[in-house]
Amino acid sequence: MSGHAHAMPGATPAAESAEITRRATALSVLTAAVLIGIKAVAWGQTGSVALLASLADSVLDLIASLGTFFAVRYAVVPPDAEHRFGHGKAEAFAALAQAGLVFASAALIGREAVARMLDPEPVREGAWGVGVMAVSIVLTGLLVMAQSRALRSTGSVAVSGDRAHYFADLGANAVALVGIAGAAWLGIVWLDAAAGLVVALWLVWGAVQVLREASDHLMDKGLPVEARARIAGLVTADPRITGVHQLRTRIAGPFVMVQMHADLDPSLTLEAAHAIVVEAEKRILAEFPAADILIHPDPRGRAEPHGGAFQETQQAHADGAGAET
Repeated sequence: MSGHAHAMPGATPAAESAEITRRATALSVLTAAVLIGIKAVAWGQTGSVALLASLADSVLDLIASLGTFFAVRYAVVPPDAEHRFGHGKAEAFAALAQAGLVFASAALIGREAVARMLDPEPVREGAWGVGVMAVSIVLTGLLVMAQSRALRSTGSVAVSGDRAHYFADLGANAVALVGIAGAAWLGIVWLDAAAGLVVALWLVWGAVQVLREASDHLMDKGLPVEARARIAGLVTADPRITGVHQLRTRIAGPFVMVQMHADLDPSLTLEAAHAIVVEAEKRILAEFPAADILIHPDPRGRAEPHGGAFQETQQAHADGAGAET
């Protein structure tokens, strides 16, 4: 008996998720552009290396956010003849690009900070720098809050990557604020360069986190154990499905790919088995609305080993557990 593939009816939940992601990325681009403008003016007034580091970071933020802006729109393009699973992994590629840009930014900022520590220069017009960094913190905080709401609704890896480096920016901006104020108002000239170096290290940490998450998506890492167990529980909530095995999951941008084998009474007709599988898919979609589901019904106790290269390993893990491990 062949498996049943479920196409998301009307794609309404996925469409809503995509729209939330698009709005979040547009807001990210707008915020980065505004921050570049005010930081460029302030750096011209102050000559602060910490502010220069923050300005460079914002320029890369804009480049990365533009990449994400276009990637999330490409990720929701429907499957075509060459990409039958869709284009969701475009988000992960955008996140990789973000990580690379942030690493480059950190290296340049770190070099400038070390040079300025060896040859300190006073910060001019400290009020400009402090004021701009305070505004930057407020704007970045509002953006991170909006991205967090979008992330809870969509799980987008691209938005997650964008949020990670803007979240790091919050701390970086605070460090830059301290460095500029200390150098300009307290006469601790080296503090400005030290703040720039801390920002560089902070950026490296954020880039590593983004790189890990993007790599997980590109390497088809499964959903967390709790989510997989929940999917198995939703399927077996119907007593007519006595177990599931070969449960596999992976994430492709805004979508979750789910496939499994379900044990059914071998005396069922094809039509009856189909109806049971469709009901199981609906239960999964109620909690995972962006899921693309494939359930293969097996005649309980009569199914021979099958399923391809991973069958034996997956079956050995799943026996007795009823879920992917």
